[in-house]
Amino acid sequence: MAMTTVWWILAGVAVALELLSGTFYLLMLALGLAAGALAAQAGLSSTVQFVVAAAVGGGAVVAWRAYRLRQPSPSPASANRDVNMDVGETVQVTAWNADGTANVKYRGAQWSAAHVPETGDPVPGPHRIVEVVGSRLIVEKLPS
Repeated sequence: MAMTTVWWILAGVAVALELLSGTFYLLMLALGLAAGALAAQAGLSSTVQFVVAAAVGGGAVVAWRAYRLRQPSPSPASANRDVNMDVGETVQVTAWNADGTANVKYRGAQWSAAHVPETGDPVPGPHRIVEVVGSRLIVEKLPS
């Protein structure tokens, strides 16, 4: 069997394993294996093929890792608008209870609400939902 065929089979196996495992790193290694196949197709020696495969695959893994580290960490599901449709919506708080909670009407039902602790004392008025914890809305005051 030709070395080119071996490299392409290995690349295909890496892609198949990536589909089963869901890790993106195996796809980066498959790029390195494909680069090895192209080096074999170009007629380069086995040593050069391995060096090309290792350099491209390893470089892709390092580049992907560096890219992922620069990305902001995702919000928890309770505060992520992509997961929870209530985040970002507006509610009207008429009065706050002594314990720092309020009862608000939202989507046709009564909800318990609490204010974001870092924002100071709670005041009545329009608030934006920043997180949903169980059946409690965590809200922050909208700027007036």
